[in-house]
Amino acid sequence: MPRPRPSGHLDRPRERLRAVGVRNLSVTELLALIIGSGTSSASAPAIAASIHSHFGGSLQRLAGLDVSAFESVRGVGRATAARLAAALELGRRAAIDEEVLEDPVRGPADVFSRMGYRLRDVAQEEFHALLLNTRHRVIREVLITRGILDASLIHPREVFRIAVTEGAAGIILVHNHPSGDPTPSSEDRAVTRQLAAAGRAVGIPVLDHVVIGRGRYVALGVEGSP
Repeated sequence: MPRPRPSGHLDRPRERLRAVGVRNLSVTELLALIIGSGTSSASAPAIAASIHSHFGGSLQRLAGLDVSAFESVRGVGRATAARLAAALELGRRAAIDEEVLEDPVRGPADVFSRMGYRLRDVAQEEFHALLLNTRHRVIREVLITRGILDASLIHPREVFRIAVTEGAAGIILVHNHPSGDPTPSSEDRAVTRQLAAAGRAVGIPVLDHVVIGRGRYVALGVEGSP
């Protein structure tokens, strides 16, 4: 005769998942499943609740965090922080249609389709280069810098060294504005001009520079004027 389960078994995330399905779990319960065993002083659900409240209860904000941000929460060690960051990145990648990644880039709208969802929740500026082949398909994406965009920190030699190695026929620059407003700054224009000049020198043109905000974008074009 099977032993009766405790009346509170549905409060445990693993039991809840089996009882109601993963789609019906709360964000806190999903986080608890990723966290796993918890610590001697706090259970996995308690740590999950702490993470959720610590970052304002916003899943979008959680999706933009890096490992160090998770490690700042009490009870979250390096291994748990790595699992959380990896799980959220898998979710972000799953949200991007694979067909979008394979299609040629015809203009800034295609760049936004590819990169908008990925960069919209990032808490700091990330500056990327999309390396294209002769058919305007992306052959590689390169993270150039992370943090405040500064022309003095951009090294065209490194960017175009990778482009030459990959046999790129052109480059599209992409970066985000964490404020959500994609209006280009003077520094955005300076970086565009700097890399466009380097591209002309090595014969790999910069085709565009797309600044991504929340739900919208601005394309600067090659010369840095929208």
